[in-house]
Amino acid sequence: MRSVTILGIPIHAVTMSETLDWVAAAIAKRAPRQICTTNPEFLVTAQRDAAFRGVLNDSDLNIPDGIGLLWAARRLGDRLPERVAGSDLVVAIAARAAREGWRLYLLGAAPGVAERAADVLRAAHPGLLVVGTESGSPRAEDAERLIGPIVAARPDVLFVAYGAPAQDKWIAAHRARLGVPVAIGVGGTLDFIAGQASRAPRWVQQLGLEWLYRFVRQPWRARRIAAAVIEFPLAVLRR
Repeated sequence: MRSVTILGIPIHAVTMSETLDWVAAAIAKRAPRQICTTNPEFLVTAQRDAAFRGVLNDSDLNIPDGIGLLWAARRLGDRLPERVAGSDLVVAIAARAAREGWRLYLLGAAPGVAERAADVLRAAHPGLLVVGTESGSPRAEDAERLIGPIVAARPDVLFVAYGAPAQDKWIAAHRARLGVPVAIGVGGTLDFIAGQASRAPRWVQQLGLEWLYRFVRQPWRARRIAAAVIEFPLAVLRR
């Protein structure tokens, strides 16, 4: 699969449709695989976090979750076909799962959020099989308690909502034992689905201003937003 290397990290040149087909192929093969919803903040963090950088380089699929990555690819004389937002991917996987009988497991977010998100997804996609929900935590001491029920539930897709980089490191550390064909770190997506938080309107996303919407609504995220909209483009320009 073609990729564009940005700040030392391969970003795969996939569309949403191609990503869903990749998920379907991974489920058919049954070998544990990892998807990272890579955005500019991920790449900035990876420059100073060697363990996270290793996870991204070992990931089976790094989707381009961020308009900034499309811009960076053009600056490098290459092209990424479209943004594949992790939050949109979760909903798209749920829709296809309902049709094809895939089994989903939701892990992470605050207590009760995964359960509410599962209810919303089931209501939107009749027949959807959500075979487990758990808030849990990425702490090493909690791993044994969490892994057993996931293995027993035999999901085809595992969504992990611990926030980056914790969720991606957790998947990388345990995916062999979990044996789940597709594991994805999904950040705040379960909060969005459950109605605990709101995403920017679609037109704001299309303008590439989702960061501004988040800053206005969540000013305490200023440092993380700065990593995406200031540190990242400066780092790309320096390269």
